[in-house]
Amino acid sequence: MASSLAEVMQVIQRYVPKGFNPRIGMILGSGLSSLAEQIVNPVSVPYQAIPGLQTGNVAGHASLLVMGYLNDVPVVCLRGRLHLYEGVSYDSIRLLVRIVRKLGCNIFIVTGAAGSLREETEPGELMMINDHINFHPGNPLVGPNDETIGPRFLAMDDAYDIDLQDIMQTAADKLNITLHRGVYISTLGPSFETPAEIRAFKRWGADAVGMSVVPEVILARHCGMRVACVAAITNLAAGLSKEKISHDGTLHFGELAARKLTKLIPEFIKEANSIYAMG
Repeated sequence: MASSLAEVMQVIQRYVPKGFNPRIGMILGSGLSSLAEQIVNPVSVPYQAIPGLQTGNVAGHASLLVMGYLNDVPVVCLRGRLHLYEGVSYDSIRLLVRIVRKLGCNIFIVTGAAGSLREETEPGELMMINDHINFHPGNPLVGPNDETIGPRFLAMDDAYDIDLQDIMQTAADKLNITLHRGVYISTLGPSFETPAEIRAFKRWGADAVGMSVVPEVILARHCGMRVACVAAITNLAAGLSKEKISHDGTLHFGELAARKLTKLIPEFIKEANSIYAMG
């Protein structure tokens, strides 16, 4: 029997440190969990300890909800994400995002691995997402709606907060990190895309492709969190390179991108917290 959000939060609250009041949450994608290792005074909740939550087992993904301090800012980190291609339902993805919101976060940083549809954006680089195309099956908001969480019909014209994009760009400039911008298209996976699919996606206006991100962004916006999103470019999409795409390869280039993210995200968090996180 599925547990209610209130029941789940009763369990989570047992782990919350005294005086811990986070305003910024984040989710870490494939090969990007090293960022969580920077968190000071971490308190971890295994996903398995969260009632009603299905868990996955993709390489490069831990399965922990981590609370602690990054750059002296209280944060909640989802160290490892859930994917529909693992047989996990939208219910579990929805639960994780709503836990972050219930803990007090009003800014949500989404990271993930992605393939580039632009030859000039190379593996190991970063792309800030400013819009998306939902090519996932269905929508995580399908089903009964809880008006205390968010509206039945959610506007998505401002899914990626423009002010947070400016802060992210300022942080990247300060650190001399190249930050591309583009549109992300989400697919179900787990198979990578065909060259024909990539040609179609490019015509639609997509700049990067991956198997996640969009469900969490929709859910975060639904419950009122501002969203900033950075994709780690792990490969050129099918048909754009002679290299064969593999998950091991995405993890390798994800590590290169992670080195940049481990500098960029803490700087962004410091600035975003001082300007926006108290709202």
